[in-house]
Amino acid sequence: MPKNEQTVVKKSGMVSIVGRPNVGKSTLLNSICGEKISIVSKIPQTTRHQIRGIFTDERGQIVFIDTPGLHVGRDKLDKYMNRASEGTFGDVDVVIYLADTMRIPGQEEEYLVEKIKKLKSPVIFALNKVDTKKGARIPEYIDFFERIMGKNLDELPNVTMLPLSGEKEVNVDKLIQLVFDLLPEGELLYPEDIVTDYPQRWAIADIIREKLFNAMRDELPHALDVVIESIQPKRVRTTHIKALIMVERETQKEIVIGKGGSLLKKIGTEARIELEALLGTKVFLECFVKVQKDWRENLSGLADQGYDLKSL
Repeated sequence: MPKNEQTVVKKSGMVSIVGRPNVGKSTLLNSICGEKISIVSKIPQTTRHQIRGIFTDERGQIVFIDTPGLHVGRDKLDKYMNRASEGTFGDVDVVIYLADTMRIPGQEEEYLVEKIKKLKSPVIFALNKVDTKKGARIPEYIDFFERIMGKNLDELPNVTMLPLSGEKEVNVDKLIQLVFDLLPEGELLYPEDIVTDYPQRWAIADIIREKLFNAMRDELPHALDVVIESIQPKRVRTTHIKALIMVERETQKEIVIGKGGSLLKKIGTEARIELEALLGTKVFLECFVKVQKDWRENLSGLADQGYDLKSL
């Protein structure tokens, strides 16, 4: 090797983004990766799987894991989402604990910090939505965190606090640099041009589900799911997608379809536009609505939808 040539040391590792529902985990992941990796909605529990967003540059590679929000729930789907979130704690190099400074710390937050208290790996205490001029509860969150941890922040060697805004990209670059500083040296885990390993079928279902959530708000989002029954070319440069929207009751089916099919048509149009951008082809999207009573408790059905429920 020539004397003037320096070896660039690469860093690589896994980083979990955890927090209670609707704190901005998916928005932050999308900001980091520079494109839409995870669906975003103001409805809690939008993310139902672990979604990996992969950031690569000259410093190395960070594999960010967007986890379902940790929450109090009773059905099999809720248990799955909590396990998907908690399951990353011991398997990553760094944990980003994301807190929404616009909300009062609650029971789910306390449960989460109790879990973080047991970690020996580096933790980034990320205070989100600091771009909001009024109402941010930053001092309250710091007091809350220190109370549960039993020590002041400056007495916690594995914890670093960072205020940020995923939506406005405030301090996102600082977060990325901080993560690289904490990661070990290592080879890239994925090819440089990969930004996610999320299965295409799930990504398509998520886009349709996002449009449903945003259109209906609080009417019935947690009672529905989307299953992609088939993806196949219909003709040159056109992809034919059949999607099944599952609800639990006949009245819910009527809400999803809307008067004269208006809501279902609106959702289909919005999803198709985004799917064409995702797939790089024209899309012919067919959406059907089916009543599947208590689908969130049906283990075999949930497994068919991609939920790994072996330990439940």
